[in-house]
Amino acid sequence: MSTNFQDLFSVRGKVALVTGGSRGIGEMIAAGLLAHGAKVYISSRKADACAATARRLSELGEGRGGTCIALPADLSTVEGCTHLAAELAKREARLDILVNNAGAAWGAPIESFPEVGWDKVMDTNVKGVFFLTQQCLPLLRAAAQGPSPARVINIGSVDGIKSASFDSYSYGASKAAVHHLTRFLAKRLTPERILVNAIAPGPYPTWMLSTGVGHGGATDGVDWSAVTASNPSGRVGTPEDIAGLAIFLSSRAGEYVVGQTIASDGGVVASL
Repeated sequence: MSTNFQDLFSVRGKVALVTGGSRGIGEMIAAGLLAHGAKVYISSRKADACAATARRLSELGEGRGGTCIALPADLSTVEGCTHLAAELAKREARLDILVNNAGAAWGAPIESFPEVGWDKVMDTNVKGVFFLTQQCLPLLRAAAQGPSPARVINIGSVDGIKSASFDSYSYGASKAAVHHLTRFLAKRLTPERILVNAIAPGPYPTWMLSTGVGHGGATDGVDWSAVTASNPSGRVGTPEDIAGLAIFLSSRAGEYVVGQTIASDGGVVASL
């Protein structure tokens, strides 16, 4: 048996694009990739926030070969997806890792849930994932010609697996769609050495969770006990938890994992 366990989890020198990378789970994943020597582009709708996060995260890559660059875009439209892919193509000849993390949520009672709350979430969470992947195919195919397959990681949610406690009807439906779209893309793209998987995060200390449980978007110094009380692990996730899984899926260690949706939730789904 011939084995090579050296650099099993390495992403050094890879080029990554993390959408929704200015905060939350996207920022956590970008930080982990940078700390391990990847070159990371982050995107979000707000240009100022995107640039500020890129400057802050670049410090993590200093001395390790990683740099962070902001490319703001609105990924709820096909035009925004096309624009982002074109801007990336001006700077890079390949894309090793695409993390489709940009997302939106909307909460309202079923009796008054508005059409705008349905369309905004579906456009960003599902349409954006598909069309950005489509537009990045030339760069992903270029990366797939190298020694390692290209990777696409779609960020879903445990709310796409189970019923949520919030009135977030379009959000749960959109994340279930992301999980199934992942399987479709994996079947089509795996023969081209583009591996597609999804991560379904549970409770993480993000702006989205904070607003949902009444903390107004704050994430630092927050008491998460109302959330952790029902979690088998008794805590919320950390940057190491989500970044570690993304690094696994992006490295040699994850090359035989294809078309899967992996929950990163402390046991929430397992306890149903």
